[in-house]
Amino acid sequence: MGTQRRAYEVGHKPKCLVVLDDTPEADRAVYYASRWAARVGGGVVMLRLIETEDRNQQWLGVADIMRAEAHEEADAALERAARRAGDLASIVPERVIREGDPAEQIADAIDRDVDIVKLVLAASVGVEGPGPIITAIAADAGAFPIPITLVPGGLTDAELDALA
Repeated sequence: MGTQRRAYEVGHKPKCLVVLDDTPEADRAVYYASRWAARVGGGVVMLRLIETEDRNQQWLGVADIMRAEAHEEADAALERAARRAGDLASIVPERVIREGDPAEQIADAIDRDVDIVKLVLAASVGVEGPGPIITAIAADAGAFPIPITLVPGGLTDAELDALA
């Protein structure tokens, strides 16, 4: 990490990275990021992570089928979120699917796009903790190369409009 951000240079625009998962609060991150992007004339990069597990060679065919299904599900989730962003803010977000360790993949996505200026995550309102992605990156948050915006999962559309 440590790639110089260039979002405010000529020919660039600021973007936020939203990690899209299956949690109920993920829509809050999409909402906030979309409204923020519209307000600042920026963009949104939506990242869907597929965690890979050790694959037993004997079951490679099954693993390949499961991987293909995971990619189809990821693409469908990104399509739904992109439509939502378009409806909310008339933007067309970039869509990225990555496989592997969540913290590593998020860091690499940020490192590869010099226009990403913030990571937007939604925090769960449940008693089980803030959510799997926040938990995964929390240990490295102090060394993160960009600000992390945590959107409380219980905020309403109107409350988010006032903040974005």
